Amino acid sequence: MRDDRQNLIDAAGTLAKLYDRPFGGKPRGRFRIAVKHLRHLTKCRRLFEDDVLFLTRELLDRGYILIDMESFFVMMSANSFVNYRRANEECLK
Repeated sequence: MRDDRQNLIDAAGTLAKLYDRPFGGKPRGRFRIAVKHLRHLTKCRRLFEDDVLFLTRELLDRGYILIDMESFFVMMSANSFVNYRRANEECLK
């Protein structure tokens, strides 16, 4: 295990807590975070693909989805996706 894995685990905990904290005029919920701020939070000079994947998996284990939008990341609750419409065979024809 790389030394910085603990920083990523700690960052996942901070992001999960942030989801439930009021800011930006909302009592809780989804938010976006700039790459620059995520690098600061993870104590990484650069976020490599394997770092983002590790962080994504760590958050998924906690019930959150991290979406890479290239210049920022979006964090949502995995429960947000439960009621989405399902694409089935019939509609894909």
